[in-house]
Amino acid sequence: MDQTVTTATLSVRGLTKRFGGLTAVKNLSFELHPGEILGLIGPNGSGKSTAMKSVMGIERPTAGEVLFEGENVAGLPAHKIARKGFGMVFQHSRPLNRQTVLENIMVALLPDSLFMLFPDKALTERAKWIAERVGLGAVMDRRPPTLPFADLRRLELAKAIARDPKVVLVDEPFAGLTSAEVGTFSALIRSFRDEGRAVMLVDHNVKSVAALVDRVLAMYLGEEITTGRAEDVMKNETVRRVYLGGAIETHARPETSFKDKVPLLQVDDVSVHYGKAQALENVSIHVHEGEFVSIVGLNGAGKTTLFNTISGFLPYTGEILRGGQKLRGTGPAKIARSGLVQCPESRELFGEMTVRENLDLGGQHLDDAARAKQLAWLFELFPILKERQGQMAQTLSGGEQQMLAIGRALMMQPQILILDEPTLGLAPVILELLSKALEKLRQTTRITVLLGEQNVTFALPHADRVYVLEHARIVWEGDPGRFAAEAGKDFL
Repeated sequence: MDQTVTTATLSVRGLTKRFGGLTAVKNLSFELHPGEILGLIGPNGSGKSTAMKSVMGIERPTAGEVLFEGENVAGLPAHKIARKGFGMVFQHSRPLNRQTVLENIMVALLPDSLFMLFPDKALTERAKWIAERVGLGAVMDRRPPTLPFADLRRLELAKAIARDPKVVLVDEPFAGLTSAEVGTFSALIRSFRDEGRAVMLVDHNVKSVAALVDRVLAMYLGEEITTGRAEDVMKNETVRRVYLGGAIETHARPETSFKDKVPLLQVDDVSVHYGKAQALENVSIHVHEGEFVSIVGLNGAGKTTLFNTISGFLPYTGEILRGGQKLRGTGPAKIARSGLVQCPESRELFGEMTVRENLDLGGQHLDDAARAKQLAWLFELFPILKERQGQMAQTLSGGEQQMLAIGRALMMQPQILILDEPTLGLAPVILELLSKALEKLRQTTRITVLLGEQNVTFALPHADRVYVLEHARIVWEGDPGRFAAEAGKDFL
């Protein structure tokens, strides 16, 4: 498409959104043309979804303009923006479960006037056409609870295009879909473009986005990094650095150096569903005693789901074994007390308790002497926590909170420590401190570590082996050196 001869349907200028002291989107500007697909990408927390919600009116922008066909709609409520010619496909389906698929689409088609609430024949035929259009023709008489997950996503697409919008905003279209379903949905979204609609989408599945869109806008910490063709954006050094972290270094120990005959932790053909969405598909990994294993993958790949499943929080098919013994039926508390401890991505600190009180909670099972010994060891690992003992956890910086979360987990004296995205949103100086702490654990203790990260240049120096998790499946396994040579260049 020659954008030099088309007028932009949507022009966003200086869009800014603040939540208190946090600036989630900062001075963002872009244009969206008829018959174009624009993809927003960026690591978790970069502001993609907030930008989309601010355009749609779900969030009220703090500053900036959202020009639709020359009219500034910034600050209007979402329903008024929708009436002007916007459709939005939400990540989470919210159908009317007592109505059929056809009736759900008809509700989206109903006029705004209270005097025209009863559908006529033309409206019914239009709803049937839309159902066929998105692949729901065979199930239009069924109710949403009986549908597979992919058909629920199709229903969201149908409702979004019901009023023939000129702009379609799509939030996480590929989340929970199989690879085949991703291809089907990509074709549907392309067809919106071919009809002349302007389409903007956000998704964590960077490869699928890149294969679909005409242009990509890459964001980080609320700001634009670069905009352009997908292949050029993927090669941009800043983009690769915020996703991958920089140059890859490795210091692996060979698997043969770990002497346990049965791996300390085994995950065999584990699958997990969130409702009808598949979050893990036949995932198998193993970890030896004392080994450091990294699970690398972009946001949305399934890392947190895998860790929560191992920790006993989610139902699953397949088997999880610790030292050869099945963990099925063991609750999360018992798993943690037995020495398999997870430090979650969300940290889950008690903000109105002090640093010391948070740490004491982790070590509550220890007697006074053992707790004092463990604290002394921990304060050598993270000296800043010793200095901050009396400070409320909620007043710590993000990096200090991350250290406290890891410290609390270590106070439980874990045999296996699961770290979920410990580098998320942290400054380089904090990453260096965390890196040194992990290396000290690796060199001086027998703790086994399972680390989930999208920042491969943080994950790999501490890894003996690497698994790549992509779209709910393990797609690569090997040592970090092989990753750098074989898989690293294709990670994005």
